Amino acid sequence: MKPCLMVTIALTCLSRAALAQDPASIDGDKYKVLLENDRVRVLAYSDKPGERTHQHLHPAFVVYAVAPFKRRLTLSDGRVMTREFKAGDVIYSNGESHMGENIGSTPTQVIMVEMKQMKP
Repeated sequence: MKPCLMVTIALTCLSRAALAQDPASIDGDKYKVLLENDRVRVLAYSDKPGERTHQHLHPAFVVYAVAPFKRRLTLSDGRVMTREFKAGDVIYSNGESHMGENIGSTPTQVIMVEMKQMKP
C-alpha cells in the first residue's frame, strides 16, 4: 500500500472516531447546535426522564440550567457522578468524556458553551 494512501486511511479513521465522540452527531435528537465559530460552540440540550446519551466527549465547557433536573454521568474511567441542578445554576468543567442519563422526574434543559482551542 502506498504511504500517502495509508495516511489518508488513518486520517479518515481518526476523523470518524472524533465524530463518533461528538455529542451533536451521535445524540442529534437531544443536542442542537445554536452557534459555532472558531472560539466556541453553543449547544442546547434537552431530554426526558429515563433517556440516556451515548458515550461522548466535551472539551472545556460551561453549562447553564434552564430548568431543574437530575442526571447520572458515567465517566470514561468508570466513575459515576450524580448531578442535580436548579434553574439558573451554572457550572464550568475542564472537559470530560461521559454517558448521561436523566434520573429525575423532569426534563433536562441546558445551554452548553464548549470552548475551542485558541491560537496564541
